[in-house]
Amino acid sequence: MNPVITPVHCNVVIFGGNGDLAIRKLLPALYHLERDGHICGSARIIGASRSDLGGEAYRALVRAGFDEFIGAEDWDENLWSTFSERLDYIAVDAKDPASFAKLKRALGSEFEAQDTVYYLSTAPQFFGPICENLAAAGLISPSSRVVLEKPIGKSLASSKVINDAVAKVFPENNIYRIDHYLGKETVQNLLALRFANALFEPVWSNSHIDNVQITVSETVGCEGRWGYYDDSGALRDMIQNHMLQLLCLVAMGVPVSLEPEAVRAEKIKVLKSLKTMSPDQVRRNAIRAQYGAGNMAGKAVPGYKEEPGGKPESSTETFVAIKAELHNWRWRGVPFFLRTGKRLPSRFSEIVIQFKSVPHSIFPSTSNLLPNKLVIRLQPEESIQLSMMNKIPGLSEGMPVMPVTLNLTMPDRFAEVRVPEAYERLILDVMRGNSTLFVHRDEVEAAWVWADAILDEWSVSTVEPHSYPAGSWGPQASFELTARDGRSWHESK
Repeated sequence: MNPVITPVHCNVVIFGGNGDLAIRKLLPALYHLERDGHICGSARIIGASRSDLGGEAYRALVRAGFDEFIGAEDWDENLWSTFSERLDYIAVDAKDPASFAKLKRALGSEFEAQDTVYYLSTAPQFFGPICENLAAAGLISPSSRVVLEKPIGKSLASSKVINDAVAKVFPENNIYRIDHYLGKETVQNLLALRFANALFEPVWSNSHIDNVQITVSETVGCEGRWGYYDDSGALRDMIQNHMLQLLCLVAMGVPVSLEPEAVRAEKIKVLKSLKTMSPDQVRRNAIRAQYGAGNMAGKAVPGYKEEPGGKPESSTETFVAIKAELHNWRWRGVPFFLRTGKRLPSRFSEIVIQFKSVPHSIFPSTSNLLPNKLVIRLQPEESIQLSMMNKIPGLSEGMPVMPVTLNLTMPDRFAEVRVPEAYERLILDVMRGNSTLFVHRDEVEAAWVWADAILDEWSVSTVEPHSYPAGSWGPQASFELTARDGRSWHESK
């Protein structure tokens, strides 16, 4: 089945256009959209930042990035020629209103008749000034859209300040808060798995599910960004946004449609049912830790405080494990275990749905009768696998059984289909004006209410974070967190 492709007539302006995210992810995504015929011939792609590069120098910078971040199998010299013709660069200072006049001239007199997406790949303190200066320069039309990269604040209060500043210029339905995890094919397939099949939804509740685990494991340390990371920490960097969004997709009820408002309504219900923790509950159910010196892939690595730029007095967490609870009819009594950390043994992101055991076994006591488990792997490879019990072949007496894994990713069926990167899907959705996979302001603020309770307790705590050696799976307290409930973390392979 070959889908019909309708090219999108939409200009894209990337503030922070010479930054790491733009070169590594955003511009390669636009190249692939060009390759697949999604971009209209007259659309413009403009990088914008303070650097005085010029168009030719910018195109050379982007080309060098493509050599690194686009595989040889996807490279096409003729395509680059076409793509580079629509690519330009304008030096714009986010806080200098006069510099935005150059951007307006670059977009041309037809600006108001064209859709334009402003992608703010900058620090969040520039979101408000950029939007204000776009409006002052006459660069906002009713169809203009703005994309905001995380982090959007460090707390509920600071998030409101940023969102208020953007809302003075753009209506909420034209603001796209991006979370690249939501653009991953397997995350979207979770919706298809749940709502396009009669098999799972009847058992998708506390009647049949024992616990849910969401893990984002990183092998890297701070990668030379110690100061930035120390100002954030693992809870703000991963859990408050990425992991709570994944939790929403797992726990949400059935939306009436896939329209943005219908999906958002169900996600908001989940976030508002998250039980806000008391200080005592934070101390018991929210584990924070810092990595110390250790060994990664046979190489000695320093501890967090000894990284370049590190400070010995830092109490910022590089690892978090949390037991979260939802107070609603569907999920009451089902723990949601969230875990993320740096300098862990392997890199992966996954969701594990642990079903309950059968109420009574009729099989031999020698059979290793395990409960069913659905494992949704988001990265580095994407897959969906269901663990089930199956008879061991042969003539053994008593019908012994063992666990087997069903692969639900259908690799043979889609072997010839290139899986798009998350940013390809999300950028194309912005260009099309589809906000289903983006985060509404209500979601951001509901997530901060829950996260702030944890952060506030940590900020006044006199107890230092736990320590764990680099290359381990975190502190012992993380394993005790699940063990107290008679559970354990899923062992990924």
